[in-house]
Amino acid sequence: MKSGDRVEFPQVHDSRGNLSFIEAGRHVPFEIRRVYYLYDVPGGAERGGHAHKALQQVIIAMSGSFDLVLDDGSRRWTVGLNRSHYGIYVGPNTWREMENFSSGAVCLVLASEFYDEGDYIRDYDDFRAWVNR
Repeated sequence: MKSGDRVEFPQVHDSRGNLSFIEAGRHVPFEIRRVYYLYDVPGGAERGGHAHKALQQVIIAMSGSFDLVLDDGSRRWTVGLNRSHYGIYVGPNTWREMENFSSGAVCLVLASEFYDEGDYIRDYDDFRAWVNR
């Protein structure tokens, strides 16, 4: 799986509403060690702005919408997220930014590792040097 790939989750449709579920190693290509979410993001604010050396993630718009900007060091592209039954895989060595959050948007992130500040690359020039080493 490569960064930017869409990860589909099962959907169970019912007259009472829809249900989707996510199972580690089945629907995401890693064991989930951390889950976090972003919400109440002010209009015009951006999140992310970093890369990871080893961490894998699946990013999901649980409510509302936002744009996920990905950069692998040689190309940059944007993926719009607005549905909760799929997510976008983001692998190691991928710069990510999140922008254009709609009012009430909730971004859920499934992560392969516990928080480790040493895994972050927070400067874009350092990221370019890291991926071009």
